[in-house]
Amino acid sequence: MPDPDSEPLDPRWRKGLLAGAIGLLVLAGVGIGAQTPPRSTGVSTDRVGPEQGEAVSAYLTRARATLERTDDAPRWALVSFADYVPAERVPALAAGVRVARVLEHVPLERVQTPIVAIPVPDSAAAVTGAAAAAADILRDRLDRQPLDQRAAQVHEVAVARLRAGCACTAGLIVRAAPAELRELAARTGIRAVEALPADTVADRFAVTPLLPGTTRTVGPEPDDGPVPPR
Repeated sequence: MPDPDSEPLDPRWRKGLLAGAIGLLVLAGVGIGAQTPPRSTGVSTDRVGPEQGEAVSAYLTRARATLERTDDAPRWALVSFADYVPAERVPALAAGVRVARVLEHVPLERVQTPIVAIPVPDSAAAVTGAAAAAADILRDRLDRQPLDQRAAQVHEVAVARLRAGCACTAGLIVRAAPAELRELAARTGIRAVEALPADTVADRFAVTPLLPGTTRTVGPEPDDGPVPPR
């Protein structure tokens, strides 16, 4: 019997994801001058990721402290990558850890671009297909909603680069026990892992990604550069 993780991503899965994940798309300040992180549905005080105005060094210290647990109860966690990576590399980086969402973001110099959180089943094929799924969501938004000229251009570039397999994966939402999260945090290419309390409910917490390009203080990225060609 073929290994399901090695098979091509079923197009029907991507279509279903597109229908169900539109609500997870949040613009990272395209055309409005301030980054807006992805927020999950539901009302909750639980959140993961850096605060606006927080020094990156302070956040990294705070994230490490969340892994100092003596229990072995699995919990949700935000994984931040040191550098953007292609989606095809994610299964190897997260080997042995259940990936729940893949955070896709096309980095453009001095241009704010959308962040898309892609929910994925427990399948390597689904994880590696997250970039294509993000492109489908952005394409759908471009087709359905009126955007100003700059925002439309940004979406077109993001769609093209995601479909071309760009290094555009910024991080993950995973679920694992503290010991597994500590091992994950020690791997090459992982910048930070921040764990939530064990009683945090799925899809009931807010997420603010730490993007690889953010090195000093967390805040709105500049949006005064020209939109590059695809």
